[in-house]
Amino acid sequence: MTAATSNTQTALTDSLNRLLADCFALYLKTKNFHWHVRGPQFRDLHLLFDEQAAEILTLTDLVAERVRKNGATTLTSIGAIAAQSRIGDQDDANLSAEKMIAELAEDNRTLIAALREAKAAAGAAGDNATEGAADDWTDQAEQRVWFLTSLLA
Repeated sequence: MTAATSNTQTALTDSLNRLLADCFALYLKTKNFHWHVRGPQFRDLHLLFDEQAAEILTLTDLVAERVRKNGATTLTSIGAIAAQSRIGDQDDANLSAEKMIAELAEDNRTLIAALREAKAAAGAAGDNATEGAADDWTDQAEQRVWFLTSLLA
């Protein structure tokens, strides 16, 4: 393996591990909002947040397996997730439903940027499988943004 190949491979697995951290953080925030949403749209939002959280949780395993298939190790702890995630914590259990929706939409936009970064790193490393999967993952995140922002319209 050449130094350039090693560098692109390291960049890819670093990008995937940051993406994994973002996925875990977004999953937990989405579940938090699922548990704490209230108001006239409670039922619909409770179910939507749960559906979106399940989709994101599935993504965590897929991303982690891409890291392992590329010969690297994945994140191993909550501390590792916290250190790498670009998704901010939200500890306020009393946010309005509208603020929850807006925050999840913005966080999913952050995730889309992370997905595009991982796709570019995969392309540079010649990892066609990750590059192709990133398109599907991006489409799912874009759909979450669409659903959430449509609720705010």
